[in-house]
Amino acid sequence: MPEATVRVRWPDGRVEDHWSPSLVVHDHLAAGERYRVDDFVARCLAAMTEADRRVRAKYGFACTGAAATVEAVGTSAERHRPDDVVEVLSVEPPLPPAEGAA
Repeated sequence: MPEATVRVRWPDGRVEDHWSPSLVVHDHLAAGERYRVDDFVARCLAAMTEADRRVRAKYGFACTGAAATVEAVGTSAERHRPDDVVEVLSVEPPLPPAEGAA
């Protein structure tokens, strides 16, 4: 299962990398976008929940790494106000170009 790393800059300037066990994170977060802290946390939870479901379906067990990412994001978010802004610096690897795209 392809993995992804999301690099973010928190409102205090701290840069962190957060791991996803699935590229599904691209459905929830985009490089270059800015999200309110509360929205970013919700998007991460949704992405990691979906990623965990994919891991369970493929391997038959929960993904503790996805749970750890949710916890780490939550811990970092607690240092900021809900309406502060998180910037997504990158999501690696990027998705491959859509078929038929120029």
